[in-house]
Amino acid sequence: MVKTTTSSAWPKLTRALPFIFTIGGVIGLICSFIITLDKERLLQNPNFTPNCDLNPIISCGSVMASKQGTAFGFPNPWLGLAAFAVLVTIGAGIWAGARYKKWFWQALLVGTVFGVAFVHWLFFQSVYRIQALCPYCMVVWVVTITTFWYVLQYNLAEKYLVLPGKYGSRATSFVRKHHLDLLVLWLIVIAFFVLKHFWYYFGSHL
Repeated sequence: MVKTTTSSAWPKLTRALPFIFTIGGVIGLICSFIITLDKERLLQNPNFTPNCDLNPIISCGSVMASKQGTAFGFPNPWLGLAAFAVLVTIGAGIWAGARYKKWFWQALLVGTVFGVAFVHWLFFQSVYRIQALCPYCMVVWVVTITTFWYVLQYNLAEKYLVLPGKYGSRATSFVRKHHLDLLVLWLIVIAFFVLKHFWYYFGSHL
């Protein structure tokens, strides 16, 4: 199992990690699979309408058909299928008693940094460029952000990552103490920008 952190405040984090990895990974896999399937249908039939095309704003088809939907030359959901499968495997490994070394957790943190940067780029592109939202994509955003956040927490707790500078230890203590508050605030800020940008539509339909 995951090595127990030396901080008495963090056994709950240690126990929560496999739940975050497996449940989050399964949710991410399901969403990525649905998007991949709909993308394939859209390629085969340009007139295909995904079931999540609910209105001009909530429109998976618009996101899938955009150039941002293939940011690396292939459909973005392929990344999700690979990444979330790895996440589920890591979570299952922890359940089975696997102990991962320091370099593994640091590498996982680097991977989740890429993931969280990518979903914020997708957020910006969806809201301000494509002018449409994909519900399944937004679920993936939440899962990716949450996974990154708690991989970061574990690296901080185990001192695999040490914040430099005079106030590094204070910042670490603050982040660890208010980890859930900060995560919720992060997601609220994203929701705020989404609602603010599309309020002209949502506000008129309340």
